[in-house]
Amino acid sequence: MLNEVRKGIRFTAVTMLLLGGGYPLVSWGIAQLLFPAQAEGSLIRNRSGHVVGSRLIAQAFTRPEFFHPRPSGVDYNAASTGGTNYGPSNPDHLKAVGERLDARARLEGVSPAQVPSELVTASGAGLDPHIPPAAAALQAPRVAQARGVPLERVQALVRAHTEPPTFGFLGRERVNVLELNLALEEL
Repeated sequence: MLNEVRKGIRFTAVTMLLLGGGYPLVSWGIAQLLFPAQAEGSLIRNRSGHVVGSRLIAQAFTRPEFFHPRPSGVDYNAASTGGTNYGPSNPDHLKAVGERLDARARLEGVSPAQVPSELVTASGAGLDPHIPPAAAALQAPRVAQARGVPLERVQALVRAHTEPPTFGFLGRERVNVLELNLALEEL
């Protein structure tokens, strides 16, 4: 019986070393070698090299001279990702979307029918860093006016930062709000 206990302890120790240390270390090494930027969190740095965010996580931009991301159900907190879990017919959800729609229409100076749904509904994780090109186009006049920049220049930046669907067919065209706002800062 003592022999069986020793075998069990050795098996447990070897398994813990391999699966708890070896496997993660090998996976980390491969990721660092093949995908260094992604392995480090897809971080975005400004011209001076300081980290200003991640390509994968939205940030709150509220000032008029910046493009705004879609709303977040978790206040853009990556530590607590998640949606609001409200269904499309939930009265609280309908009220929040209605309020956001009215506020966005007033901010952009358009009718509520012109506001893309992505600017009034939160993403599933609450952290989606992308908006569709139509949502960026809607905000371009406000951003151009607030910055005192010609609208055509802001629209050109939106076009330059519009990403195609993944592999050409998965998803839709999208604009990363943080990257677009950083490009605006360089104007």
